Amino acid sequence: MVTQIVHRGEVTETYHRPGLAAATRRLPIVDRAHGIQPWREGDLTLCYNGELYNTAELSTALRRESVAPDTDSDTEVVAKAFRVWREDAVDRLEGEFAFAVVEGDRVYVARDPLGVKPLYFAISDGRVHLCSEIKGLLAIGASIHEVPAGHHGWITASGPRLRPYFDVEEQSAIGAAREFTDTPTAIDAVHDAVSAAVDSRLQTDLPVAVVLSGGLDSSIVAAHVARTHPGSTAFTIGTPDSPDIDYAARVARDLGLAHRVITVRPRDISRADVAHAVRNSELTEYGDIINAVISERLFAAIHEAGIKVAIGGDCSDELFGGYPMYDTVPTDQRRELFAHKLGNLSRTELQRVDRSAMASTVEMRVPFLDRRLVTTALRVPVSMKVRDGVEKWVLRRAFENELPDYVIARPKHGLSYSSGLHDRVRLYKPLIPAAYRKCGYDAHAPLRRDFDVALAAAGNDLRAARSGRSLFDDHTMFERGKDLAGALRWNLTGALRSVRK
Repeated sequence: MVTQIVHRGEVTETYHRPGLAAATRRLPIVDRAHGIQPWREGDLTLCYNGELYNTAELSTALRRESVAPDTDSDTEVVAKAFRVWREDAVDRLEGEFAFAVVEGDRVYVARDPLGVKPLYFAISDGRVHLCSEIKGLLAIGASIHEVPAGHHGWITASGPRLRPYFDVEEQSAIGAAREFTDTPTAIDAVHDAVSAAVDSRLQTDLPVAVVLSGGLDSSIVAAHVARTHPGSTAFTIGTPDSPDIDYAARVARDLGLAHRVITVRPRDISRADVAHAVRNSELTEYGDIINAVISERLFAAIHEAGIKVAIGGDCSDELFGGYPMYDTVPTDQRRELFAHKLGNLSRTELQRVDRSAMASTVEMRVPFLDRRLVTTALRVPVSMKVRDGVEKWVLRRAFENELPDYVIARPKHGLSYSSGLHDRVRLYKPLIPAAYRKCGYDAHAPLRRDFDVALAAAGNDLRAARSGRSLFDDHTMFERGKDLAGALRWNLTGALRSVRK
């Protein structure tokens, strides 16, 4: 199992006793000398993946309980927090995490509120197997299940008993009941929550890589990094004529941030790259796999630069309305759509980010999914998120005095589209199902059509889409043919353009 996830860390650490074999592939970041795992706390054994951003507050609270941590490691804090507060501890943790605590013949598992960090399990022959990635469980030969985002509970050989401690739809309802009615108040609240989330994720003595597209979200993060974490570097990927490179170079220059560009020409992407992304990412939607092809090259460059920690603006779109679909569904379904998108991040955008970064042994931090920021964003009325055709309106207003006008005014561009590489990867889209089956990932979940396609097929009626099978079906032959024709046309046009040049 460990050999299948060797890329997730630099050090293999193991512990075993009768009835338990535990191993971690650790990427040392916080208190690198003392955070050795699996961590043993009395009769408890902890395997932990992630990062806490309120370790100091938790350590203070533990001292009041006469259980003072002996190190600065957040691993020890998680272990002692569970020892003292048991299942209630998870409500106190702020960060991105997944962990398992073995006690006797049962194991307690927990995953962060939105699922930034992954955790899967399989039960076979009276044994419980857990791993950070699906590929580590394939040899078990049993069905593979995900610990859902925001869930915790116990698993034994007879099965799991998991329950939510953070439910997006419930939080959305709470947010609706406490919606901001005053625009300046909402703008200030968003500004403060975003700033606090970014700053908390920069509390490290290691250099940090900023994934910079030159768009609103990544530029907000870059501005904070430039101001508070000197010695950091921004990284941008794209074709030589990509708008991302031009915008990002300008932003980095204006912020005084070192900048590296990873130039990729469409012809540099091969069938093998797509097959590798399928295996590495374990993703179930085509669009996410296409984005993963590009993300893998980006994080490989960050790793080659000797950087372990990266940060970016991922998932701001799901919080603040960065997709056209928010304007296409009926008005009474818009808040429901926000909750749906947020609730599925753990198997879409976040899974792409985690697998792409960890494939190169890089920890990617996602400030826009800070729990306090999410609950703040859920209080913002949809009318403040998308206004007069402008997406992420409230976020633009919150940072208009801290970013250049050309960033505030720049419309949303997806990673793969703005990088100039999307349609090259799309040419290999028909090969994805066979590559997915070859990996054996059907043991966990089937490959499915992209969410925006399923929504459109249901007439942009989210409730109709969710009530039927359309969210879980694969693309039809007609959809495949239409998509392939578009990709071929784009690639032929690009090839002819290159010949003329």
